[in-house]
Amino acid sequence: MTQPSTIAILSGVGFDVRSVRDDFPALHQEVHGKPLVYLDSAATTLKPQTVIDTVSDVYARDCSNIHRAVHLLSQRATARYEDAREKVRSFLNAKSSIEVIFTRGTTESINLVAQSWARTFLQEGDEVLVTELEHHSNIVPWQIVCQQVGAELIIVPMTDRGEILREAFEERLSSRTRLVAMAHVSNALGTVLPVEELIELAHEKGAVVLLDGAQAVSHISVDVQALDCDFYAFSGHKLYGPTGVGVLYGRERLLEEMPPYQGGGDMIRSVTFAETIYNDLPYKFEAGTPNIAGVIGLGAAIDYFTSLDLDAVHAHESAVLRYTTKALESVSGLRLIGTAPGKVAAASFLMDPVHPHDIGTIVDSEGVAIRTGHHCAQPVMEHFGIAATARASLGMYNTTEDIDALVRALHKVQELFG
Repeated sequence: MTQPSTIAILSGVGFDVRSVRDDFPALHQEVHGKPLVYLDSAATTLKPQTVIDTVSDVYARDCSNIHRAVHLLSQRATARYEDAREKVRSFLNAKSSIEVIFTRGTTESINLVAQSWARTFLQEGDEVLVTELEHHSNIVPWQIVCQQVGAELIIVPMTDRGEILREAFEERLSSRTRLVAMAHVSNALGTVLPVEELIELAHEKGAVVLLDGAQAVSHISVDVQALDCDFYAFSGHKLYGPTGVGVLYGRERLLEEMPPYQGGGDMIRSVTFAETIYNDLPYKFEAGTPNIAGVIGLGAAIDYFTSLDLDAVHAHESAVLRYTTKALESVSGLRLIGTAPGKVAAASFLMDPVHPHDIGTIVDSEGVAIRTGHHCAQPVMEHFGIAATARASLGMYNTTEDIDALVRALHKVQELFG
């Protein structure tokens, strides 16, 4: 597999992958004496220099708390923080910036909905619907709240290709379904769920819908109004932004009805020992000092990402994934796990009899970073009767040369294990 010409074709009009790679300093290093090939973007994406510089600048120039002081540093930090909120609103096409809540990540966003909306409005006998391919963060919070209120967790099974079919979903919807929580894209398999039609079905039953968008936002254009979802959660570090910051989008009507998730500073209008009056949206759900630099860094990441031709970015990633699939299928003894059509950004696989952790260790010695394990999706592994997989996941900076390096490393695995 030769690739300079192929890379030029994949880059296409409107997207120069070489130029993009220059923006990511982590790519310009060696590991174990070899150039880094980073194929673990589903776990966390690398950060462009502009995001790194922005976070550093916050601490260097505007290191102050927000919403609390009249001095200039606080005013500047507050303005940058709220500007980032507007960037998220525009990125998701939410109606209003008050529908954008900053959290620590997708996990906290989902827990917020579970403990604020679901714990308040679910009753004994109600049902929460999730799919078999969910990340633990979109399973465990619902198990907890179902135990708290006496609701039941209903599971929509997936096929052996890793798909969620409309028929199976519709069969498990009922008049008792109050909430549907599902991934937009599977982290373990890369499956893109048919969320538009599933949301429509759920709404016909009167259910509220939450989408886990952690794996979607960097690979699919997201428009929450067009999707018509009620909640949408994602993490900044999956979108080339900092760790420790995330977003919950919620319909204004639902957020207004929900009680605060946490109590503390800045989520109040007034406090006495007799009564607390809560702040307006979105601040009602942002208790305490937030990750100010992280939020502003997320705004910089959105600026960077949206400055590109996103259609060209997605086309590039799709082309590299197709190349990846063919390249892995050519490796003797390798079995792909999750073969749904239209998937994005991830290829999970096994190489019997080699344990995935051994695969990961050997390819790391060749300079290639992949993820191994159950990917916080143990029910997915259980479905396939396995404990773990190796997973190569893509970002917009990956090239077919990266995949060639992975295949060479996998040949090294074969040599060592026969």
